[in-house]
Amino acid sequence: MFKIKRVYEKPDEGDGIRVLIDRLWPRGLKKEEAKIDHWMKEISPSDTLRKWFAHKEDRWQEFESRYMKELKDKNDLLKQLIDLGKKEKVTLLYAAKDEGRNNAQVLLEVLKKK
Repeated sequence: MFKIKRVYEKPDEGDGIRVLIDRLWPRGLKKEEAKIDHWMKEISPSDTLRKWFAHKEDRWQEFESRYMKELKDKNDLLKQLIDLGKKEKVTLLYAAKDEGRNNAQVLLEVLKKK
């Protein structure tokens, strides 16, 4: 089972395995406070895509499409997450302010289809 959560929200017991799925470490967050079990930088959008998107609302649909294409080449990483999710609840952590349009939303959608 998977869920998503902003990395800045307080960790809780219901999070299960906490996996940061951003390429960059969240600003102003200390590692001890984050309580991250795994950091999967490689599953995040490419630097080129991340910079192009720049969290601009009008680019969301194109970002979603491009990121899904990138994820097709990351089957090993997706499998790792799926295997974790079979054993325990997995919380995908992201830093974006927009809770509705971010890489975690896209990744969650892809994982649900697998």
